[in-house]
Amino acid sequence: MASVVRLDHVQLAMPPGREEEAQAFYQGLLGIPRVPKPAPLAARGGAWFEDGRGLRVHLGVEEDFRPARKAHPAFVVEGLDDLLARLESAGIGFQPGDDLGASRQVYVEDPFGNRIELLGPSPG
Repeated sequence: MASVVRLDHVQLAMPPGREEEAQAFYQGLLGIPRVPKPAPLAARGGAWFEDGRGLRVHLGVEEDFRPARKAHPAFVVEGLDDLLARLESAGIGFQPGDDLGASRQVYVEDPFGNRIELLGPSPG
């Protein structure tokens, strides 16, 4: 019987012409390296970020862009407090999430208003 075995990547939308902002956030702040898009897709704009360990975030351009405010990826973060300090230094605010017991949950928005969940170990 066929079954889904893993998630290949997450696709988020972004407005046209803002690839450098995507790179500053996803690579510069979150630490996910930008990789070249395949040639047939590159002309469409957007940006791909992949870490070589299975984390793959692709941003595709939508002309009539609207940010995802409810639907979102959740990233497990090593060194969540350090990342939050880096985000704060860059002027990016964040909201604490619900108490999940074993995990600390924080929400942030990318430069385009897409909701991103960051998960780290519980404090203490």
